[in-house]
Amino acid sequence: MSSVFYNFVNEVGDTLIFLKEIIRNLFVKRPRAHDVYEQIWKVTADSFFTTAMAGFFVGAIMTVQFTLQMKEFGALGYLGGISASAIFREIGPLLIAFMLSGKVGAFTSAELGTMRVTEQIDAVRCLGADPMQEIIVPRFVGIIIASFFLLAGGLLMSILGGMLMGQAFAGVNFEEYLRHVPTIVSPISILFGLVKCFAFGLVLATICTHKGYTTTGGAKGVGRAVVATAVGTMVCIVVMDWMTSFVGEIILTLVRGYRS
Repeated sequence: MSSVFYNFVNEVGDTLIFLKEIIRNLFVKRPRAHDVYEQIWKVTADSFFTTAMAGFFVGAIMTVQFTLQMKEFGALGYLGGISASAIFREIGPLLIAFMLSGKVGAFTSAELGTMRVTEQIDAVRCLGADPMQEIIVPRFVGIIIASFFLLAGGLLMSILGGMLMGQAFAGVNFEEYLRHVPTIVSPISILFGLVKCFAFGLVLATICTHKGYTTTGGAKGVGRAVVATAVGTMVCIVVMDWMTSFVGEIILTLVRGYRS
């Protein structure tokens, strides 16, 4: 038990030190814009369809679940507002981030791990360049930016999926579905949803680049790094979701107290 706890603490420490090194490199020398744009486009192009489909069905599922409950109270007019609130604040960012962790995180970890075990990263260092600056930082920044916009786009697709399912499953037309969304979904709720998107992107970028960059053990090591990336990212996303929700509720309580 003690060894497991030690390994966990050691892994968390290594990841935070790695993140600190990335941030230090960002301030020492900005990555080339072309490299960052290339990574943004690569991540977005590879993951847009997956994210859009995940978001669409998240919205559809939430609408179905809330319809079954709200029919009993005769409150189907509020279906869109309730569904949108749950999607933006909690369910949407979390489930879509899980999809990205398997799509973007695993791919990046495997790519960097292969570069490590085939000594391509060492070759970059032998040529006098810093692998952290040339390889890791552009991917780190690109993944965060692309993940943020992919998650935000996925949330919009969730609303579309909810609208279509509300029409087909509950007989609620688009206008009625959207009518109470501004009433229930406040700008602060949307802001917290976007904060979650950024936080999840940061977690994803940090873990997948760290696991890939520190891969050892040849082809088997690459496989272990990919598995560790998928598991670690999902666990950390859940923890980050709890932290952002907890802090968000404190902020909302303070804002309401100030207004009253």
